[in-house]
Amino acid sequence: APPGSDTYKGWLFKWTNYLKGYQRRWFVLSNGLLSYYRTQAEMAHTCRGTINLSTAHIDTEDSCNIVLSNGGRTYHLKANSEVERQRWVTALELAKAKAIRMRNNQSDDSGDEEPASQSDKSELHGPLKTLSSKLEDLSTCNELIAKHGAALQRSLSELENLRLPADSGEKIKAVNERATLFRITSNAMINACRDFLDLAESHSRKWQRLLQHEREQRIRLEETIEQLAKQHNSLERACRGAPGLASGTASISSTAKGSVQSAKGEASDEDEETEYFDAMEDAPAFITVTADPKHHRRSGSNLSGASEGHPEDWNLEDSVFESSNQSSYNESTGKDLLPRKRRRSRIPDKPNYSLNLWSIMKNCIGKELSKIPMPVNFNEPLSMLQRLTEDLEYHELLDKAVKCESSTEQMCFVAAFSVSSYSTTVHRTAKPFNPLLGETYELDRLEELGFRSLCEQVSHHPPAAAHHVYSRRGWTLWQDITISSKFRGKYLSIMPLGAIHLEFHSSGNHYVWRKVTSTVHNIIVGKLWIDQSGEIEIVNHKSKDKCQLKFTPYSYFSRDVPRKVTGVVSDADGKAHYVMSGTWDEKMECSKIVHSSHGSTSTEGKQKTVYQTLSPKVLWRKYPLPENAENMYFFSELALTLNEPEERVAPTDSRLRPDQRLMESGRWDEANVEKQRLEEKQRAVRRRREAEAVEALEEGKDYEGYIPLWFERKVDAVTGELICVYKGGYWEAKDKQDWGACPDIF
Repeated sequence: APPGSDTYKGWLFKWTNYLKGYQRRWFVLSNGLLSYYRTQAEMAHTCRGTINLSTAHIDTEDSCNIVLSNGGRTYHLKANSEVERQRWVTALELAKAKAIRMRNNQSDDSGDEEPASQSDKSELHGPLKTLSSKLEDLSTCNELIAKHGAALQRSLSELENLRLPADSGEKIKAVNERATLFRITSNAMINACRDFLDLAESHSRKWQRLLQHEREQRIRLEETIEQLAKQHNSLERACRGAPGLASGTASISSTAKGSVQSAKGEASDEDEETEYFDAMEDAPAFITVTADPKHHRRSGSNLSGASEGHPEDWNLEDSVFESSNQSSYNESTGKDLLPRKRRRSRIPDKPNYSLNLWSIMKNCIGKELSKIPMPVNFNEPLSMLQRLTEDLEYHELLDKAVKCESSTEQMCFVAAFSVSSYSTTVHRTAKPFNPLLGETYELDRLEELGFRSLCEQVSHHPPAAAHHVYSRRGWTLWQDITISSKFRGKYLSIMPLGAIHLEFHSSGNHYVWRKVTSTVHNIIVGKLWIDQSGEIEIVNHKSKDKCQLKFTPYSYFSRDVPRKVTGVVSDADGKAHYVMSGTWDEKMECSKIVHSSHGSTSTEGKQKTVYQTLSPKVLWRKYPLPENAENMYFFSELALTLNEPEERVAPTDSRLRPDQRLMESGRWDEANVEKQRLEEKQRAVRRRREAEAVEALEEGKDYEGYIPLWFERKVDAVTGELICVYKGGYWEAKDKQDWGACPDIF
């Protein structure tokens, strides 16, 4: 089929891995989706993968290569020739433009039509019958008008033939012309009515489908509320009968099945009926036993598969671990840094505005959160770029990690840092502002804390932000995060896609990990609360050390500590060295392993590992919240300073965003008006850019789309994904105050 048709098929070479390289695959482009199969015969039963072009980025590396990226999924493709590559690129761009148009039009005119109920048909056919009867009346009137008009014209013609004075003949002729015009007008009116009826009949099926969709949406909401009410009543009964709760725990737990999405794999939508499994059913894969270092002997162990450690290495006086929690946010370490600048410690209190939640929620089910027009009542006065920067609140963990001589010891601090970024979310159920395309945020603390950070919104649909941090204390962190969020009626799932990279300058250790899924519960009924669940795998790509962290989902019936995090640090050979334990909202501890052995087999047939460890050391502990934090959106000390006005920042900086500033000042009504203005301005720019893309495709030209200002898209050598990395120039532009390249987004 030609590239401009709805379906395009052909062979391409797809990158699989470093062992097999590029493999020949059969690709099918249809309805805005690109799918691939190993053979053409597989099209009937097995699809190997699909990527949605409406939110994908299309890039060309050389004369034959194509790179498609959509969130955490990236395809590296190669064509046989440059001509074949250009055909595919043209087909992909046309399909993407068409998919975007269909998405914006809500796909009203596509898809299978569901049969309407008998009541829907009767409601729709009633007006159509009325229109038909009225049209018949008009047709009867038209016949009468035509009949009487013809008689009138005959009479006038007879009068014309009579010998009358000249003046009378002219008047009769004028009356005849007016009668002719009247007949033409009445015929035109009848034809217009007939066209209207035809149009109404052609759109009746569409009306039926829309009405059926609205009815189903209302029924689904009613069922959800009814189910929530039943759950609430059952929990109340369970609380009243607390003494007998233990006996019924097993039966209740057995009904809560499911799985936690791993952060390592590709993104996948959750089923609407997915429930998080009970923590009691998923016991840890290992058991820790604390050993006394004074009485521990280094003689051979008779434990099967035991691996010995050296308790003398756990230096209680000089270890970096010992000093890990001796510094606080308000203390400065490092002789080369200046004293900290005095910054604000409070913001205006949050106003107490009432909100009709039902009027907003009923139109949100099943939609992407970033596409829903939300009032600022659901927001906090910070943007997503500032929330990303908030991950650096416990940056001193990385400063301590620089001093570690052992890579496994350094991994412990990196693991604690990865967990610390969630500590600010325990009370923060409000939604940050979605950044505008091209919006930036800088946090220059080079002279005070030794690091400077820059974020930029590099994509709007899907929303993606690039982040780069440089520390003169010996580390660099960068990430390209895409936020995928789904509202499921009962809860809101927030799934960050993309990898976080951390590199230490002196050792060259390069760590990579991904974030877990955040879930906001009780969206409709009850008090909002947030939970983190999933797994984090941190890999040192230089030494091949690994750390597996598990975030246990909260369970009402679990005996474990809420918000529990456990993990093991192991080297390239798989030997475990440290056990990590704690909670993501309070602290993380590290225990050195001196012995490991295979323990008893669980009821599920899994063999648990028993780790004998030394006494734990606290690596990280959460800072206490400021006074009156409950009235200041539960902001931490760092979060209170993120939106503080600063001079010499870029004109695209989040601090200068007017709707966010108005909300922080407590002027929410004005903030809502300003937020709608900024979003409409951004939509106008997007429509113009899409029109330019379609025009370029029609002319056979390449269209690059939006190009980030301070970041550039490259294929990461470690993960193989297409990410945005800092290309330089921002801090030099700040020194010169040369912001001419910045777009006008506010």
